[in-house]
Amino acid sequence: MRVISGAFRGLRLNAVPGNQTRPTADKVKESMFNMLGPYFDGGHALDLYAGTGALGIEAVSRGMHDAVLVDRQYAAIKTIKANVALTKHPESFTILKMPVAKAIDHFTAAEQSFDLILMDPPYAQQRVMAQLAAFVSGDLLVPGGRVLVETGLDVVYPEVISGYTKLRRQTYGVAQVLILERNEEDHD
Repeated sequence: MRVISGAFRGLRLNAVPGNQTRPTADKVKESMFNMLGPYFDGGHALDLYAGTGALGIEAVSRGMHDAVLVDRQYAAIKTIKANVALTKHPESFTILKMPVAKAIDHFTAAEQSFDLILMDPPYAQQRVMAQLAAFVSGDLLVPGGRVLVETGLDVVYPEVISGYTKLRRQTYGVAQVLILERNEEDHD
């Protein structure tokens, strides 16, 4: 597992020990970021269910100003800290150990918003639609901001997702990736 492109290109990242975390394959990660941009001109990223921190680290490597990496597992947080240290730019990252629902409430209360939200939830615990709605109602995503969600194929998305425009949906084996953009007109 490595950083695919940008400032940290080629950096080898540590995996979370055990089988609680399912890292995104490098080929899938490369494809995901190519669909997103593939490079960014600043902005703030939020990596929920961060696992190894690879998606948030990749976003910063490709030009995001900073990233908040959220996971609730101790082993994941320990791995994220080690991987952030490898970048030699720890000031570009904030690491939070908390459940995603609590993180969403935290950012809503703090009136903090992001330009890019990355989500790779555990396949057995997907609450994606409720979380997407919370991003809009809590103004966690700026108008025109993007969400990238990697889920299992068992998640069936409605044709229309309130507050968003679907930009792309792609399948990779047992996974699917959905990229959404926050509608400008739905912002108060």
